[in-house]
Order: sequence, then structure tokens, then C-alpha cells
Amino acid sequence: MSATQILLLVSAYFLVLMIISYFTGKNDSNADFFKAGRQSPWYLVAFGMVGASLSGVTFISVPGWVETSQFSYMQVVFGYLVGYFVVAYLLLPLYYKHNLTSIYEYLSDRFGVVSHKTGAFFFFISRVLGAAFRLYLVAIVLQQFVFDDLGVRFEFTVIISILLIWIYTNRGGIKTIVWTDTLQTLFMILAVVLSIIFINQELNWSFGDFLASDELKAYDKFLFTESFLDRNYFVKSFIGGMFVTICMTGLDQDMMQKNLTCKSLKDAQKNMVSFSLVLVGVTFLFMLLGALLFIYADRNGISIPLMDGSPKSDLLFPEIALNSGLGLTLAITFMLGLIAAAYSSADSALTSLTTSFCVDFLNVEQQEETQQKKTRKRTHIGMSVMLVLVIIAFKYILSSNVIDSLLTVAGYTYGPLLGLFAFGIFTKRQIKDKFVWVVAALSVTIIALVASIPSSYLGGYVLGYELLPLNGLLTFIGLWLISKKGATLSTAP
Repeated sequence: MSATQILLLVSAYFLVLMIISYFTGKNDSNADFFKAGRQSPWYLVAFGMVGASLSGVTFISVPGWVETSQFSYMQVVFGYLVGYFVVAYLLLPLYYKHNLTSIYEYLSDRFGVVSHKTGAFFFFISRVLGAAFRLYLVAIVLQQFVFDDLGVRFEFTVIISILLIWIYTNRGGIKTIVWTDTLQTLFMILAVVLSIIFINQELNWSFGDFLASDELKAYDKFLFTESFLDRNYFVKSFIGGMFVTICMTGLDQDMMQKNLTCKSLKDAQKNMVSFSLVLVGVTFLFMLLGALLFIYADRNGISIPLMDGSPKSDLLFPEIALNSGLGLTLAITFMLGLIAAAYSSADSALTSLTTSFCVDFLNVEQQEETQQKKTRKRTHIGMSVMLVLVIIAFKYILSSNVIDSLLTVAGYTYGPLLGLFAFGIFTKRQIKDKFVWVVAALSVTIIALVASIPSSYLGGYVLGYELLPLNGLLTFIGLWLISKKGATLSTAP
């Protein structure tokens, strides 16, 4: 597929998104931008959240991870499933009870202003890094297979990507995203299914032949119980996955903002449960695709593409889809899936960052009505510029598999949120609000020091995703030390 063909496809895709944006953003109001008037059908939100949760990271990085980790990621995904039920029946009732625009407003009701700002700050850092990880991935693919041929620098690729997102989210915000995410999820799932079909046909296999093949058996191990010391040991991965979901979905303004657009708590819970079940199945398809890609590459002598002189397994899927002679249909399918997967998470991230910054830091809801829209629009531009700068920085500092990096960072940034919300929900103690930021900063510092300990000092134990719940526990203990018995500012559910 030529660079010109890819550009035409991308242009056509964004034209469709612009049309959706035109109809959903007519009001251009803060109410629609932040909450979509709380009129979103739950099933639409559920389907769209699949794409937003998987993102370009899953679309590219999960298949690329199969070679070294086999299907071990499914252990994390099973943990996700339990975590989604916790979010549905513990956190969503809390958010609907308080009628929140930003979920971190709960911390203000429960503890005070410093807690509110601390929670919002850690979300802000988490979401900036998470959105940048996802957009970085699609940017390097576009750069490697399109813009390098045209002599365009990586920095310009990133600017164009963010600019396109800004254009179609600028007016409708979350109301637009609920609809665009539905379209993007459809494209993404269609892409992975068709990719599996086309590659199997090229190998002269039926899907059943593929599942029964000896080649698949070299990749399909997903239960790792040999040694508790290993990073991918089942219990560690499962518990880590559960807490990743509770934090990266339930305590994340990006994901919860979509749920809060549903008409009622019951609808939001239907959305969360149905979405979680579909997500497990779709992720398994990505693991199968990853194994199939490496089988195909091995049979045809296709090497893992190089980036800056080093093999980059994240680029194997695009290499096979675009450059291995499998036909224009697969190439188009891949590009649509990649673009849809990447932008379905990136657009909502940009919107949630704008929402959180406006509500949590700028107190936009307390401003005069004529000023509120101006504040939101300026913030939206500012968040876009910031994402551009962070993504460009990643090109020079990121070396490991992107999804592994994303989950590792979550252990540092979401831990204080986990501790704050857990303390607010499960205790009735009141804390000394002015010291909350100190507790959070100390917890992250201790976790960073623990993570830097060589495994040889720990008897061979390799630290992994369990750093997230440990971080939350340390924050909880710190909050207990600065707390006292007494009536809370707002009763926990």
C-alpha cells in the first residue's frame, strides 16, 4: 500500500469523523462537552468503550508481545474482568450519588481541597502519559510506513495527529466521542477479524486448522504458575490486572466520563458489565492474531522491523499488513483498524484532560457563564500542545514494549488515587487535608525505590504489576497516620 493511498484513506476516515462532530457538536456547550447531557444510550457507550480501552496499544503492541510473553497477558485480562465488576457496583454508585462532573470532586466532598487537587494531579499525570503512549504508537507506524517516504519529520506527524483530534472534539467533546468511539470500535474489531481470516487463507489454513496447529502451541501458554518469583506468575498478574482496571478505569476521569453520560446508574452498570465481557473476548482475538503474525513471519522469512537500529516487535503487524504482499484489502483493513484503535482512546483522553483541568483546577463551573466556554476552549488547545510535546519526547526515551511500559507507569501514578478513594469509601475517618500531597509523594517515592531493587537482592523475585496495589496500600497507611476519628465532610456510600 503506497503512502499516497494511506493518506487518502486517513483523510476519508477523518472526514467521516468531522461529519459526526458537526451533528453532535451543534450546541457547542459545556454541558454537552463534559456530560453529553446525560442522554447517552448505555449500549452505545459500552460498545465504544471497547475501542477506547484497547486502543492502538492493544492493536499493535499486544500482538507484538506474544513472541516473548506468549499469552501471559490473558492472566492480566482475567484480572481486568473482576476489576470491572468492582467498578460497576462499588464506584459507579458513588459517582452517581454525588452527581459528579469530575470524579475527583468526590475527594473534595470527603476530605477537602488539597485531596481533590492531589487526586486530580495524579490523574492528570497518568492520563497525559497514557494518551501519549497510545498516540506515540500510531505516530511511529505512520512515520515508518508513510511519512518517511515523503520526507516528513516525526514531529510534524505528531502535530497533524493531535490537530485532527482537536478539530473533531473541539465542539462536541464527550457527546461527539460517544458516537465516534462506536464507529472506531467497529473498525478495530473488523480489522482484527479480517486480518486473521486473510493471513490464515495465505497459509492455506481454516481457522480450525490454525487453532489445532503445532505452531500455535509454541505461543499459546497463558497460565504461568511455575515460580512465584517470576514477573508473569498467575496470581501476581491477576491481582495486578484487577487493580489496574479499578484504577485505570474506575478512578480515571477519561473512562468514567463516558459512563457518567448514561441516563441512570442502572444503565451505567449495564454498560460496564457488558463491555467487560466483550473486552475479554476481543483481547483473546488479539493474542491469536499475534501468534499468527509470528507464524507467518517465520514461514516467510520476515524479520522484525528495525527502528533506530533496534528490532521493534510492535511494528511486525504493520510490516506484514502493508509490505508483505497480502493485498490491498488487508492493508486497508489494517490502517482503518490502527487509526480507529489509536484515536478512539486519544480523543477521549484529550477531552477528559480538558474536563479535569477545567473543573478540578480552574473551577470552571464557578465562573460566569459567558467565560466558561472560553476557558474550556483555551484549555482544550493547551492540552493538545502538551500532548504533542510529550509524544515527541517519547521517541527519544522509550525503549521497551509500549503496553508493558504503560502498565508499569500505572503502578506509580494510579497508586495514590487507589489509596485516597479506598480510604474515603472504607473508613469514616477524617484526615488532615493539608498533608495529603506529602503522603502521596512519599508513597510514589518509596515505590520507585522498591522497583529499583535488583531481583538478586530479593531472592530472585521480579517485581511487576503488584507495585500498583502496594502503592495504594502505602498511601492508605499514610492517610491513616494523618487521620482521626470524627464526622466526615460527606458520608461514604
